[in-house]
Amino acid sequence: MTRSLRTIVADPLFLALCAAAGLLAIGEILSPGFARGSQIVSLLTVAAILGIVAAGQNLVILGGREGIDLSVGAMISLGAVLAGNVMNGSNAALPFAILAAAGVPFLIGLVNGCGITLLRIPPLVMTLGMTAVIQGALVVYSQGVPSGSAAPALSAFVNRPLIFGIPGILFVWAAIAVLMLFVLRRTRFGFSVYAIGSNERAAALTGIPVPAVRILLYGLSGFFAGLTGLFVIGYTGTSFISVGNQYVLPSIIAVVIGGTSLAGGTGGYLGTVAGAVVLTLLQSVLITLNLDVWARQIIFGLTLLALLLLYGRQRALQV
Repeated sequence: MTRSLRTIVADPLFLALCAAAGLLAIGEILSPGFARGSQIVSLLTVAAILGIVAAGQNLVILGGREGIDLSVGAMISLGAVLAGNVMNGSNAALPFAILAAAGVPFLIGLVNGCGITLLRIPPLVMTLGMTAVIQGALVVYSQGVPSGSAAPALSAFVNRPLIFGIPGILFVWAAIAVLMLFVLRRTRFGFSVYAIGSNERAAALTGIPVPAVRILLYGLSGFFAGLTGLFVIGYTGTSFISVGNQYVLPSIIAVVIGGTSLAGGTGGYLGTVAGAVVLTLLQSVLITLNLDVWARQIIFGLTLLALLLLYGRQRALQV
């Protein structure tokens, strides 16, 4: 095998696309019609919700120092509850709901970043602790009862065709993907993220404001998680305090599938987009097989462990 061919075969994006095609074929065999156009659009809508929260997770992981944000699930729940109660079925309140759903988690993300950067609290500990704080606050706020509802305009934007049979959320996801690619590959901020993820000390010596960049990364993770919460309530119509829990592990797996190293400094969002699609297809195939929720969770966990092992092998193939 030539070096160029080995590089292509070992490319995480190529592998993710192959996996997506394979899962689509398996789904079509198990359930004829699985790969028809309208079904693919529905699957991409679900993938978009995962892909948006994974954007923030991607940034945090790229920044290095074992940066995994375990609070994204609670942030999604917070964004959904805030948006639902601000909108309460009113289109007129939608702008305020967007501001609340994205703004409050952004500020909480900054708090996460300050604790990790300034107080030197390990990311897993800080974000796990913040998860408990947010969940406790949501219980007090909602008394454990689902409250609020999506504005009709938001539900239509997420679930109904906007242009050419494509829902509006897919255009938002595409815009986020383009913005992420531009910021990471063409801006000073993007170069700084890769630099501190690769070698934090060297980045500091070149004049990069490492603490400020890392704090902002966690703020952006909160922002994308809160925005995801807004789209979740638009997709489902209602919210509850644990609605975001199901996205924590998949948001990490999507990033890893896309080839971003958990050590930081290498990877990108395009691979994460493919990873979100793969996980959505995998989940849909598992549902087609009538597997229970616990079985699907076990498979997700095993997938993450397998990918961590394969990632090391993939790096070896590229040497």
